[in-house]
Amino acid sequence: MSDKTTTRFAPSPTGWIHVGNLRTALMNYLIARKAGGEFILRIDDTDPNRSKEEYVDGIKRDLEWLGLHWDRVERQSSRLEKYHDAAQKLRDMGLFYEAFETPTELDLKRKKQLNMGKPPVYDRAALSLSDAEKDALRAERGSGVWRFKLEHERIVWNDGILGDVSIDGASVSDPVLIRGDGQILYTLASVVDDTDMGVTNVVRGSDHVTNTGTQIQIINALGGHVPNFAHHSLLTGPQGEALSKRLGTLALKDLREAGIAPQALLSLMARLGSSDPVELRTEMSELIDGFDINRFGSAPTKFDAEDLKPLTAKFLQTLPLADVAEEVRALGVPDEQAEQFWSVTRDNITTLHDLAGWWKMFSEGADPVIEDEDREFISQAMALLPEGPFDADSWSNWTTAVKEATGRKGKGLFMPLRKALTGQAHGPEMATVLQLLQVIKARG
Repeated sequence: MSDKTTTRFAPSPTGWIHVGNLRTALMNYLIARKAGGEFILRIDDTDPNRSKEEYVDGIKRDLEWLGLHWDRVERQSSRLEKYHDAAQKLRDMGLFYEAFETPTELDLKRKKQLNMGKPPVYDRAALSLSDAEKDALRAERGSGVWRFKLEHERIVWNDGILGDVSIDGASVSDPVLIRGDGQILYTLASVVDDTDMGVTNVVRGSDHVTNTGTQIQIINALGGHVPNFAHHSLLTGPQGEALSKRLGTLALKDLREAGIAPQALLSLMARLGSSDPVELRTEMSELIDGFDINRFGSAPTKFDAEDLKPLTAKFLQTLPLADVAEEVRALGVPDEQAEQFWSVTRDNITTLHDLAGWWKMFSEGADPVIEDEDREFISQAMALLPEGPFDADSWSNWTTAVKEATGRKGKGLFMPLRKALTGQAHGPEMATVLQLLQVIKARG
């Protein structure tokens, strides 16, 4: 067993990565990087009917966008022979048996057990079948499923988040590891991979706790080394509602397309559910250094995508023009005005998508907002506005002239002018706004 810390992220390429998947990937990544170890991207593509290459590409694109760089990629579809070898080893040990019940029959058994007040676990009826009975069932129904025979004893481990965990093996059904159609299921493939690849730490969702208990027995049966397990809480919506039905809108590609900064997403997800405060971190090294799996709690963790917006806005405020020059140029902002445009707008946007609205206002003018009681005032003020282009002193000179001509001052002077020129009650300093305005349309 190597002393090197090795973790893995093992997504199924059957859809896009969402925030729940990210939580798992990020925790495993941070553990590996903090220990100077290895982070493996393992594609769980043993289901040929549901796995798609576009999702494999999407998984890699999402991780690269976030800066979660893997050390190597493994494909479970290329390791099927190893899984079959492990299955045969379990058969030879008398720990793997074929069962032929239909889903309907299993459901009836479960209902009967529940009505009798017993735990709804598989009754191991298949173990009493003779070879002749098995042959007859195969002829009638085709190949059966293959189940791992659990030891009916307590399975215990010290969980990195949950603490001491104990599961009674007798309270769990013997898990199906190979389906009737021959497909190797995750439980077996994962155990073989973790053992072969020297995985030392496994972080995953708390919905895997029972599965971990069965995997520990399989690992021990195959002579592997049990990794350090930690099960993080599941994410809920802001009101505690299940996220499962909303995950389509919480795919990482959707958040990226919405303009969420990767640094905002990482800053939130690396601390959410822990005793550490969520603070914007612009460098991955800061997230790595401050990460401690033991500081996370077991209670359901509320996730609100709206929390990503102020973090994104705060991140954008730290950026120089050079980091956004391509986006600014794409809007049509002349290079000579780009620096000023960015300095004016970056404190007044939530995402880079908001820049388009600001440039439209600067380049085409805004639809003015003028209250009835201000119409005559605005008419007078616009008559005093000098011809452009405007410089750093234009706003001050103009408002001084307007003040002298109308007697207005303070908010009564400045707010109507802001709303007439920008159509908004809030925004950047008007002295800088006026310099960028190329067209002024003030409809009285």
